[in-house]
Amino acid sequence: MGRFAPSPTGPLHLGSLYTALASYLDARQHNGLWLLRIDDLDTPRNTPGASDEILNCLQSFGLHWDGEVYYQSQHLDQYEQTVAELQNRHELYPCTCSRSLLANSPLIYPGYCRAKTELTNTPHSLRVKTADISTRFVDDLQGEISQNLASEHGDFIVKRKDGIIAYQLACVVDDHRQKVSRVVRGYDLLDSTAKQLYLQHLLGYPSLQYMHIPLIVDHRGNKLSKQTRAEAVNSHQAGPTLFLLLTLLKQNPPPDLRLAAIDSILEWAIEHWQTERLTNTQTVSALQHN
Repeated sequence: MGRFAPSPTGPLHLGSLYTALASYLDARQHNGLWLLRIDDLDTPRNTPGASDEILNCLQSFGLHWDGEVYYQSQHLDQYEQTVAELQNRHELYPCTCSRSLLANSPLIYPGYCRAKTELTNTPHSLRVKTADISTRFVDDLQGEISQNLASEHGDFIVKRKDGIIAYQLACVVDDHRQKVSRVVRGYDLLDSTAKQLYLQHLLGYPSLQYMHIPLIVDHRGNKLSKQTRAEAVNSHQAGPTLFLLLTLLKQNPPPDLRLAAIDSILEWAIEHWQTERLTNTQTVSALQHN
């Protein structure tokens, strides 16, 4: 069972649709369900109407999800219960460090507040205590990965100072609640995996299988994203866009598929989905295929 979890900060661009397509094809080839989750916890960044735009875009490209759309904002109680569970087990501690202090600190959080145990009225985030051990996993495309959370990431935040649940915790809770077994996402989220595996271990959840696909980059080598002002995909060009995405995914679609109906393109793509063509690849350039 796979899932796609976009943030409602704007319409889907080529890079986000690329990830959605890879996730969809992988789930369908494995005869699994493909779930749609809207990552709308970071309310200051949410754009009004963006969730509906995302849903409409996926449908216009023939990427139909299974079951109801899962909105993270509707599951705050579950996240808070998980935070409370970790607090009761003394896995978390309050951090009152200011942005200015952290801006002048080493890249890895040095544990200024690690000795704190009692919550305070001072605004604070909650950090999870990381252990000085290696977390290892085998990514379907990137091979064996080993990271030491304590030395490479430090104690990371699971609840922000503004009260918003952090991505790492919410993602782990949701994947467990939705019984997700395979995660297909961009290479830029590879560093999140060790943190999520660590939380899965703390919470007694089963580990998942991960596949981090390469990122689409522009002529400067920057990832296509809303921050780099990537243009929204044109749903009126669904067929040619799907053909382009399959090419970027190194699936080598036959030329006559370019102008085929959406259903025919997706049917071919599911049948011929070959992830090994992306092995050890971190980026692809859209300019090479335009």
